[in-house]
Formats: sequence, structure tokens, C-alpha cells
Amino acid sequence: MELEETTMPSLQHLPADAPAEAIREILDTDGALILDHVIPRAQVDAVMAELRPYIEATPAGTDDFSGVRTTRTGALVARSAEARKLVTHPAVLAAADAFLLRYCSRYQLHLTQVIRIRPGQPRQMLHRDKLAWGGWIQGVEPQFNTIWAMTDFTEENGATQVVPGSPAWPEGRKAEPHEIGYAEMERGSVLVYSGSVIHAGGENRADHDRIGINITYCLGWLRQEENQYLSCPPHIAKDLEPELQALLGYAMGSYALGYYTPPLPPGEGPEVVPPEHILGAAEAAGWAAALTPAARRKLESQL
Repeated sequence: MELEETTMPSLQHLPADAPAEAIREILDTDGALILDHVIPRAQVDAVMAELRPYIEATPAGTDDFSGVRTTRTGALVARSAEARKLVTHPAVLAAADAFLLRYCSRYQLHLTQVIRIRPGQPRQMLHRDKLAWGGWIQGVEPQFNTIWAMTDFTEENGATQVVPGSPAWPEGRKAEPHEIGYAEMERGSVLVYSGSVIHAGGENRADHDRIGINITYCLGWLRQEENQYLSCPPHIAKDLEPELQALLGYAMGSYALGYYTPPLPPGEGPEVVPPEHILGAAEAAGWAAALTPAARRKLESQL
């Protein structure tokens, strides 16, 4: 009796300048893809030069999911000017527009985190990122996710495990070993994946660290995983570019999401203002200027 041969699935690779709609189409079916050589190696080195002290000072995780041989370093917008360039990279935001603006007026930064998988780290449990909101998100894609390769990603050093096609799977279906692929890519490339695709960190059997920067975006009407208002508070955010301030959440999520009232004595301040008011930005009439063109058109169609 002959045994049926099985092959490991591979992720599709696209060039860095791939059209946003092409990225969206692959995410809708496969759930993940790789954009090759999005930034040059010199830019990778510049990012790492700024973040290395924080990475080295970060303790390892305390459980199997976070990884006892894995470090996770956050607050990247506040800590690194070079990391901010990744958050607002035009190719990534264009793809995020195409993927997320089907379900919201604007999206926001969800998480910024350097994930360093050290030698000896076992593979992580397979999961879907959208479970950050429990099982309540159904029928929409809540996230657009990226992992920027700061080192080469190989199957040996812990490249992210990904199950192509799993966004369409019913809840509870388990991936078989032959259905799991690996996001192998060169430094400067980017794994792009949805909140619905099954994935996990890989096992690091190599003698060196695997380092990736996880930058994710979510629908503007959802709670962020990393609280950006605390990770990048107003006294830091006020000096950032308006586009980045808006991504952090210092902007209205839609017509009636996100305003506040300054707690001042009677008659000494405005009653209802948009979040960027605390940064000293323009008042309500000006906040839409920070929207991407696609997001602005979507919002205007709803007013």
C-alpha cells in the first residue's frame, strides 16, 4: 500500500508595490501573504538601533502562550521615530484601507510590539487574533495585521506558522500538520495577515533570535489591544504628525464615536470636542483632514 504524499502549503509572495486590491483578494481567501523587500536593510538596521535597548531590557513571557523564551516589547510609537515610519508606511496603509474600510469609517492602530523568539522557544499554540474580542466578532474582518521581519524568518528559527485558507473554516476545526505553512522571508519583508487566519509563532531550533515587529490595525469602533492613549499619552502624541495621531485614536471613530467633554468649571471650556482637542489640534471641522482619502470618502458617504 502506497502512502499519499503531502506537501506543506506555501504563502503567496507579492512585490512591495503590489496593488492594494490584489493584497485584499489574497487576504480574503488565504488569510495571509508576504510582501517582499518592503524596506531596505539599512532601514531595518535603523529601526533596530533605536529599539535594541528596549528589547534587551524586556523580560520573557510567563506562560506558554506568551512564550517563556520570547520577549514582547511595546509602546513603539512613543519610543521610536523609525518604528513610526513602519506604522504609516504608504503601501501598508493602502492595503489596510482596502481591507478594513469595508466595515468602518476609519480604522486605528491596534498593537505595536517587537516579538523576539529566542533559541529554545517551543512553537506557540495555533489561534486567531480576532479572539482578542472573545467570540463576539462575526461576519466582518476586524483586523489587518503585519509582522515586519527584522531578521530573516526561516522554519528553523521560528518563522510564523500560518494555515492558508483557514479564515473560511468553521470554529473548532483543528489544523493538521500538513495544512500548516511557514512565513519564511528575508529581513525587510512583511507578513500581512487577517484577524481570522489561524497562525502562531514557530519553534526556534536555531542558535540565534528571530525578531519581528508586529504592527496591527483594527476597526475604529473596537477596543484596541494595546491601549494607545496610555502607551503614547497626549504629551508625546501632541508632537506627532496628524496622520499618526489619528491612527493612535486621537480622532473621531465616526460621527459620534470618541468625543469628550473637558472637566472644567462651569462656563470655562467647550462642552463637546473631538479627541485631538487635547493635543491642541484643530477643532471638529478639521479632524477629517487626518483621514486617508479612502476613509474620507467613506465617512462623507455616511453623513
